[in-house]
Amino acid sequence: MAKAKIVIVGAGVMGQGLAEAIATTGQEVTLVDRTTKVAEKGIKKISEAMDREISRWGLTKADKRANLSRIHPSSDLSVAEDAEIVFEAIHEDLEKKRALFEKLDSICNQDAILVTNTGTISVSEIASATIRPHKVIGMHFLNPVTKIPLVEIVKGLKTDEATFQRAVAFANLLDKKHITVTEYPGYVTTRIIVVMLNEAMHVLMEGVASAEDIDDAMKLGFGFNIGPLALADMMGLDVVMSWMENLLRELSDHKYNPCPVLRKLVRAGHLGVKTGKGFFEYDAEGNRISEFRNGRVAAEVTK
Repeated sequence: MAKAKIVIVGAGVMGQGLAEAIATTGQEVTLVDRTTKVAEKGIKKISEAMDREISRWGLTKADKRANLSRIHPSSDLSVAEDAEIVFEAIHEDLEKKRALFEKLDSICNQDAILVTNTGTISVSEIASATIRPHKVIGMHFLNPVTKIPLVEIVKGLKTDEATFQRAVAFANLLDKKHITVTEYPGYVTTRIIVVMLNEAMHVLMEGVASAEDIDDAMKLGFGFNIGPLALADMMGLDVVMSWMENLLRELSDHKYNPCPVLRKLVRAGHLGVKTGKGFFEYDAEGNRISEFRNGRVAAEVTK
């Protein structure tokens, strides 16, 4: 099997976005998940995202074919044997990430750098599962990766300067503005945004305003491109809740305690755009359903 220079482990939303962004630069990338079928499903989602861009005149069919040809599915971690850079984009779970990095450490050559996309977990804790903590770094991309021009580059306690510079070069390749973050739970973006999302959820739960009006208030009043409740739906409510729970454990601060309405929605399986229901309702392509029905799911679950 051919070995890959850039490997992404995790074919979920973040892995898909990162693979698409890399392929757009002309680089080959291998997308790895627990089965090839799951990895192929991730690539199918990338194809659908590209179709939406084509419909908006943001991409041509030829661009799509070229980009998809550079993304290769796999279920075999050994494709990372000769990789120069390996990205981890799996679920926000410390033990699972540590187990993966331990495996990668034994597979990858000693010059490879290992990158985690975690938004809340300690890079140093993840790196301690390896014998190369100096070559482990965080690159926290935001969703959608292809649209958001920012990446947080997070140094672990033992990350060396050479690894940091390679991460900066990769951010530049993707045309991302990077900010340098000293390791601390939640970094910059996650730590700030989850408090706003949580407060918006409390405002909804307390009956102060509807989901639609809360989002309109923040968009029109403060110039946000998207309201906090729609943003939470886009991120995935299960993901948002896991971020809050991780920060609550790390910092013991009540402001990170997930709002009860968020817990109810997650328990009901209403995870936002990816399931079609969250604080709002969505069609199969992720578009908001008519205004008449917007907010109905959230309104029902807060009763």
